[in-house]
Amino acid sequence: MLSSHAVPRAIAAAFLLLAAAGAPAQDAARPYPSRPITLVVPYAAGGSSDTRARQVAQKIAGYLGQPVVVDNKPGANGNIGTEFVARAAPDGHVIGVGNLAPMAVNKSLYPKLPFNPAELVPVALLERGPLVLVVNAASPYRSVADLIAAGKASPGKLSYASAGNGGSFHLAGELFEDMAGVTMVHVPYRGGAPATNDLLAGVVDMMFDMLPASAPHLKAANPRMRALALASSKRNPMLPDVPTFAELGFRGMEVSNWFGIVAPRGTPPAIVARLNEAINRALKEPDLADKIVSQGNEVGGGDPQSFGAFVEAESQRWSKLIREKNIKPD
Repeated sequence: MLSSHAVPRAIAAAFLLLAAAGAPAQDAARPYPSRPITLVVPYAAGGSSDTRARQVAQKIAGYLGQPVVVDNKPGANGNIGTEFVARAAPDGHVIGVGNLAPMAVNKSLYPKLPFNPAELVPVALLERGPLVLVVNAASPYRSVADLIAAGKASPGKLSYASAGNGGSFHLAGELFEDMAGVTMVHVPYRGGAPATNDLLAGVVDMMFDMLPASAPHLKAANPRMRALALASSKRNPMLPDVPTFAELGFRGMEVSNWFGIVAPRGTPPAIVARLNEAINRALKEPDLADKIVSQGNEVGGGDPQSFGAFVEAESQRWSKLIREKNIKPD
């Protein structure tokens, strides 16, 4: 038997248990979002993904009526942060930046991935950063045709730098090698900066690079680089005189560092649609669009289905190349 004092305490405890059990249901019943949203960036602060995520977060917070807090979870080429998003509750309050590597490359590059990209729901593409093929300004190669001619005349003599095995610069080099029918030497570095330094020093012949990184060297009063071709479907306003690979006859030589917003699998379609609407609205804001375009990148946008189809196409494309070339991570 409970004492007269114990009965009220037991009733109070029961009410607390019932309240706790009902909390998730109450939260689910509230209009989304019902609390601050965490936007996970799978790379360190200060990079392009982080910078853009913070700009987008500020915009969509105003549209959604809740703060959007950026949380950097770097490591393992984007795998750590992306896995965190994949394991989060599918209620739209934890979303992430989905990049080329963890969404379309790493599953073929690493023998064991701690998550499956299929566990993530595409929300919206944010931007694409097309790569540009560059050489040292003092290089004798003034066109892609010059490079190919030299490569065929002396197989294995041409060298190209990258920011590491399996990254977009490396994959672009391997793809170009196949399309051009030449054999080159891949020289991987631990990051884009040391790769660029050796290109400028004449240690390597060429490299694929991001436009924002190469632009200062290309557009300086005394340029230290020369751009030969753009790995994009169209010419870029930043380099209007530089042809695309497609113009030179290389169909399919389109390579970009891209990223968008993803959510855990199981996130309700209505929440995905709400987020997609907010992101598209943000990307149409002139100040944000200008920040993207002024760096030579392309504004994303579109519906979740289009982003999902793009991710799948990228995954199939790079998986095939990695398999055929037997590419291994660093």
